Amino acid sequence: MPFEDPDRVIEDVGRRVAEVRRELGWTQQQAAEHLRMPLKNLQRIEAGMNLTIRTLTRVARGLGVRTRDLLDEPKSRERRRRGRPTTK
Repeated sequence: MPFEDPDRVIEDVGRRVAEVRRELGWTQQQAAEHLRMPLKNLQRIEAGMNLTIRTLTRVARGLGVRTRDLLDEPKSRERRRRGRPTTK
C-alpha cells in the first residue's frame, strides 16, 4: 500500500476547510469569529500549513461537519492566488 505524502494531505485538508467555509457562505473573518480563533490561524490552515488533530477536530465542529469530512479529497486542487482580486 503506498503511503500518502503528509504535506499533500495537509494541503488537501486546508482546501476542504476553505470549500466548506465557502459553502456556508462565510468569509474567512466570519469563520474565524465563529471558530473563535485568530484570522491568521484560519488563513494558515486554509493555506495548508501544519495543523494538529486537535485543531482539525475543533474546526470541523465549528463548521458543522465531521472531522473525516475534512479528510476527503477537495473538489479542486488548484492553487488559489493570494491577495486581492484585481479590477479592470
